Amino acid sequence: MKPVMPMGYQGMVAAPHYIASEVGRDMIRRGGSAADAAVAISASLGVVYPHMTGVGGDSFFMLYDAASGGLQGYNGSGRAGSGLHPGVYLDAGESAIPQRGVRSSITVPGMVDAWWEVWRRSGRLPWEELLEPAVQYAEKGFPVSPNLHRWMLANGKELAACAPLAEIYLPHGILLGIGDRMIQTELARTLRELQAGGRDAFYSGSVMQRIVDGMRRDGGLLTEGDFASHQGEWVKPISVNYRGYDVHQMPPNSQGFSALMMLNVLENTDLSAVPRESAEFYHLMAETVKKTFRDRDRYLTDPDFAHIPLERLLSKSYARHLYEEIDRSFPDPAPHLSPAMGQDTAYAAVVDGEGNAVSFIQSLYYDFGAAYMPEETGVLMQNRGSFFSLDPARPNVLAPGKRSFHTLMPAMITRDGKPYALVGTQGGEGQPQTQLSVITGLLDYGCSIQEALALPRWIYGRTWGSGSDSLKLENRGLEQTARTLEQWGHAVELVGAWDGVTGQSQGIVISGEGLLTGAADPRGDGMAIGW
Repeated sequence: MKPVMPMGYQGMVAAPHYIASEVGRDMIRRGGSAADAAVAISASLGVVYPHMTGVGGDSFFMLYDAASGGLQGYNGSGRAGSGLHPGVYLDAGESAIPQRGVRSSITVPGMVDAWWEVWRRSGRLPWEELLEPAVQYAEKGFPVSPNLHRWMLANGKELAACAPLAEIYLPHGILLGIGDRMIQTELARTLRELQAGGRDAFYSGSVMQRIVDGMRRDGGLLTEGDFASHQGEWVKPISVNYRGYDVHQMPPNSQGFSALMMLNVLENTDLSAVPRESAEFYHLMAETVKKTFRDRDRYLTDPDFAHIPLERLLSKSYARHLYEEIDRSFPDPAPHLSPAMGQDTAYAAVVDGEGNAVSFIQSLYYDFGAAYMPEETGVLMQNRGSFFSLDPARPNVLAPGKRSFHTLMPAMITRDGKPYALVGTQGGEGQPQTQLSVITGLLDYGCSIQEALALPRWIYGRTWGSGSDSLKLENRGLEQTARTLEQWGHAVELVGAWDGVTGQSQGIVISGEGLLTGAADPRGDGMAIGW
């Protein structure tokens, strides 16, 4: 059954969990701005979608201000601890940073700082009011959703191994089931302290001290000074023009520029003439992804520590060069072994009645992050820092105070300087690829936002735990397409028709007449609400 696509003129919210969507709508109806709604949604997602996000993670916000016509981004990613360098692990006999546990949590969470700065700049409602829904759902509980339960089953051993997590997810020694009430008492206490003390409670106050004390007892590596020195950054989004639309992404350390490179490459062909479910389409997508990921992996890290030649990478002439590489080799696929990445992310979008818009995304990196929670905090810590390399020849090598290569990349598309679409998705390697699917669906294939999210997706590359690259296709009668791709040399893996491996995307489109349409991914637990 085809769901109804919400429409409206006064506001639109699209989030990966229906409770968070309701929270966002309520904030706007109380007189709040899109920024107020975004912060409230973000905080609520950290409670009701804890496998994907939380106060122990990072976030990126992109905001359009209707009054000024300005577009700004906030980089809410955390930096590595001041005492951290490759020798900390190599001298302990470790060849890589652990992917789980307290020693994998080595970057300061940037989430709370991002909430505070976005609210201070563009919010209207009292700070305490924005966090109250999250407090209530943490304190009184909410029903476990199907997507949360699926990831609980996949991570049952990790959840059981950490006592504070086991108390929440296995309160009687058995994992909670779908529809069971999940209560997070310690998280509610932490959120109440944030209500009273603002960002300082998290970075220099009582919450920080409990986190650091707990980590220190368990062998962690973050200090009071690491938290106290944290500060996110207001940044100017980067963009390219595609088919007459300006597509905006966050600058590095976000991987957003890779999606812009992909669009530049595709602009060299009449994509609308290529059947959307043909072998030619998926071959072109996979090869475009490989070419851009090759450069992404060569350069991407914290720009404070290395030069990233964005002017060249985002030039139309360089895109033409990449396209010609693909065209000359057709139909032979090129090799490229991508680094394994986490895919634990939550994206949401908000537009209010005045035309203010926020596209934002947040994450713990892996599902349930580090699978570690300091006692008496309720804060599930991210493991984003585990993606740092210990090899000094790599651009993303670990260094004190450094931000890692970051997968998070909220997007906004403008036309004549005003928002046309807000788009983003879950999934590490999949984020630029799913955005490519949605954006080309909108701009090349004439889809509505709901139709664009529903298109069969592909994912090239690896997620963590995977040993090799493959081209995954959602199988909706694509057996012959897969066979053709295999004959051309692709390693093809057919996955489910609506497979979670291809991520969860949300989106909002704004017509020239001000009509708002929105959609949440049918692969998740989300909902779009318009009015």
